[in-house]
Amino acid sequence: MIHRAGGQVLISGRRPGTHLAGGWEFPGGKLDPGETPLAALRRELAEELGIEVLAAEPLLQCRHAYADRLILLDVWTVLRHAGEPRALEGQPLRWEAIERLHAAGMLPADRPVIDALLAAGGGSAER
Repeated sequence: MIHRAGGQVLISGRRPGTHLAGGWEFPGGKLDPGETPLAALRRELAEELGIEVLAAEPLLQCRHAYADRLILLDVWTVLRHAGEPRALEGQPLRWEAIERLHAAGMLPADRPVIDALLAAGGGSAER
């Protein structure tokens, strides 16, 4: 999860032709075999957004069952990064206020993450 000043976080739209196309989620992706969660975060955000993660910390893990798959979200907060996020894979991106995430069309698997952010007081600015 990437924060910026004003209590906003970056969200990404699912592209047409992908699972749950049109829904919004936090940028990131799947672990490759043998990859650590932090290594996957760094790789995925470099591939998707063109940023280099300099520091990050775990936020939470949660499981979600969709009708056709079970997923485990291992969510991290990016504390520092180099570069400005941009949509390298043609996906829509936008900054959203944490308190508006439940109304932003976020995917069901991300709801516990939103609840954790709200419980923590709305998040923090990008560092």
